[in-house]
Amino acid sequence: MDFEFTDEQRLLRDSVDRLLADHYGFAQRRGYLTEPEGWSTALWSRYAEQGLLGLPFAEEHGGFGAGAIEIMLVMEAFGRVLALEPYLATVVLGGTALRLAGSEAQKSAILPQVAEGRMTLAFAHGERQARYDLTDLLTTAKPTARGWVLDGAKSVVAHGDGADRLIVSARLSGERDDPEGIGIFLVDAKTNGVARRSYPMRDETRAAEIAFSGVEVGSDDVLGEPGKALPVIERVVEAGIAATSAEAVGAMEAMHAMTLEYLKTRQQFGKPIGQNQVLQHRAAEMLISLEQGRSMAMLAAMMVDEPDAAERTRNIAMAKVGVGQASRFVAQNAVQLHGGIGMTEEYAVGHYFRRCMVIEHMFGDPTYHLSRLAEGVR
Repeated sequence: MDFEFTDEQRLLRDSVDRLLADHYGFAQRRGYLTEPEGWSTALWSRYAEQGLLGLPFAEEHGGFGAGAIEIMLVMEAFGRVLALEPYLATVVLGGTALRLAGSEAQKSAILPQVAEGRMTLAFAHGERQARYDLTDLLTTAKPTARGWVLDGAKSVVAHGDGADRLIVSARLSGERDDPEGIGIFLVDAKTNGVARRSYPMRDETRAAEIAFSGVEVGSDDVLGEPGKALPVIERVVEAGIAATSAEAVGAMEAMHAMTLEYLKTRQQFGKPIGQNQVLQHRAAEMLISLEQGRSMAMLAAMMVDEPDAAERTRNIAMAKVGVGQASRFVAQNAVQLHGGIGMTEEYAVGHYFRRCMVIEHMFGDPTYHLSRLAEGVR
């Protein structure tokens, strides 16, 4: 298997790194947090200018037809600077749902606006009682003469507070955890009956609790075949796992580099603490974990478009476990080797730690995915 990047992929990586190096220092990031959206709308426009927002979409929808490897490179770069913008929610999650289940009319109406930076999306699937079970849905969709009526609530919707359109899953029929009878709907966030409560997560990215009370949607706002949406939801979550795995690798790279620099410059007893052999071993172990995590993130990216569902699910679950374990080890050691300064708000390493811990629990934590893997070998 060829693990070398193409010239186009290397060019993409370098161009994103240059853009973020110019606009995403740690102090600049703190400034973006104070903006009304909690992220930089000006930088979002720059992403659109560079084609990042349309990267995975077909050319006829304003995109470049790129794949999961290109998304991996972008997400790694975002992880290195702790980017705040809703790229995961809009391009990866929302974009994947539309690409897989949207009609030609839906894709033509929405994806070009996303690619141009004029529309943001949020994937509203998780519910408070469901934990990580994708089939556990209490939100309902009931048919009407003109379409459907949605009632229910969604929890911890990434960037759901400011999204223009919500991609909402709901149960059309069956029991609470029945894999059949699930649909996906496009909902304008300003529709009557939609109520959003915004809050920052522990890593300072935005999320929302969203309630739907008698929300009317038209029959042309259904994504895919009504009642058969679970495979699409699973593919969206798998794309999210691959993307956040790459983001975690970028964060691990930054933490490892910061820790090495600190070990070289922090003086104790008249010499750099990095001359202590025990600390050198710890730094080497961090590098090993980083590279193990990178390998697993690459596996996840390569599996996103794997046609064999069982093979795809198994490998992406393994990647989620591997990256989660690696990022926890690297993050904990980065904070510990920095000592007290690693716990302060003014120093970046603690912010990377928190982002890695949030990523670890997105789309199922390592314990959940280990259990799924264990069930598959019984």
